[in-house]
Amino acid sequence: MASPTAVIPVVLCGGVGTRLWPLSRSAYPKQFLSLVGDHTMLQQTVLRLAGLPGLQPPLLVCNHAHRFIAAEQMRAIDVEPAAILLEPVGRNTAPAVASACLQAMAMAAGQENGLLLVLAADHAVAHAEDFCATIGQAVPAALGGRLVTFGVTPTAPETGYGYIEADPGTDEFGLHPVRRFVEKPSRERAATFLSQGSFYWNSGLFLFRASVMAKELERCAPDLLHAARTSLQQAHQDLDFLRLESEAFCRCPTVSIDVAVMEQTRLGSVAPLTAGWSDVGNWSTLWRHGDHDERGNTVCGRVLHENVHNCYLRSEHRLVVGLGLEDLVVVETNDAVLVARRDQTQAVKQVVARLQAAGAREAQAHQRTYRPWGYYDTSVEGERWQVKKIHVKPGCSLSLQMHHHRAEHWVVVQGTASVEKDGKPLLLSENQSVYIPLGCRHRLGNPGRISLELIEVQSGPYLEEDDIVRFEDHYGRTSG
Repeated sequence: MASPTAVIPVVLCGGVGTRLWPLSRSAYPKQFLSLVGDHTMLQQTVLRLAGLPGLQPPLLVCNHAHRFIAAEQMRAIDVEPAAILLEPVGRNTAPAVASACLQAMAMAAGQENGLLLVLAADHAVAHAEDFCATIGQAVPAALGGRLVTFGVTPTAPETGYGYIEADPGTDEFGLHPVRRFVEKPSRERAATFLSQGSFYWNSGLFLFRASVMAKELERCAPDLLHAARTSLQQAHQDLDFLRLESEAFCRCPTVSIDVAVMEQTRLGSVAPLTAGWSDVGNWSTLWRHGDHDERGNTVCGRVLHENVHNCYLRSEHRLVVGLGLEDLVVVETNDAVLVARRDQTQAVKQVVARLQAAGAREAQAHQRTYRPWGYYDTSVEGERWQVKKIHVKPGCSLSLQMHHHRAEHWVVVQGTASVEKDGKPLLLSENQSVYIPLGCRHRLGNPGRISLELIEVQSGPYLEEDDIVRFEDHYGRTSG
């Protein structure tokens, strides 16, 4: 019996998911959040492929700022990626796919039998078995040189999705040739598409030979492929990450793989997908995808409600109480609350743009900030002081550093802290404290087996995170 065809998932982890603000923010976007189920969107993307024959370790393409989050989430589900490519800037999906193809071809060392399965890290699928079965059925077409895209059978005249029009006939592999791609339509046009029966939602999911896609990129977007190839050739390894060279990568145009290749190629085929797919693009789609109570409500967290119908109610921290509501979205975080009609949630993106223009911190980051060693929460702040709760994972430590403009006072509330203070080692237990004066070289670590938590009080004329001079760092950081 022949071995199953090797399939390498290429998981695109870019994007900021602004339509799911205030939960999704550029510093910690939706693909790293647990929106549906216990695992994050990224983890679910990888885990749902477990039943796919020939499955290989995934290749991740992600933003530099999110590298440690992506790596930690893979470690948490015992998955070791084949590679994690770091994009210096976001350039949409075509440069990411081009880089992944070239990397996969280099890793394969001339072997031509493997396939790449390109997936977005922030989509939801209700039926994983059907999803894997559909991918498996498309393998012969991809092996035969087709660029297979998966079209979701539409159930409503959605205006938030792009569409694929398929030829009514089938190719030698039983799939429909692609006739055209259509950008997000008006509701009237989407209704027409739905009635015609030859249109599918564009899932952004692809299956192909890396060499075939590379040839089509050479034909359709040669400048993009050349820039991506140069960037990969000049890439350098940084711990578990492969950093694409910035200057060459920035020469890639900002364009999707649909526009760069799929709209121009004659090799496109559509495989119909009916597996409960959703891109979870806004709060309304998340409500539709979620579990509903007897009155049509999706409820997450500490929520009490009475006489509430068809609402999405989510609490991350405080108690949320809803009375006499209908068709609303209410999302609470520790620094922002969103209240919107469900049919207006597409406009959240414009609200975020206004917050960004005003320089509001809430547009970019949460009060919790993640680092490779753990995270910290900003609890309260004043004009020349602020208080943080710092959480350090077992066996981890911060960089050896100093500050020009602030002093720090640490109080251990859980676990054991190892402290280096101007070369002098200290060991602190619960309820013990240490003062770190301005200009002092210091490092904080957790030598124990349980998480270290401490309260940090900062004081000084300037308290931003860029007031860090690093002398040594286990994670290769000079900043951030």
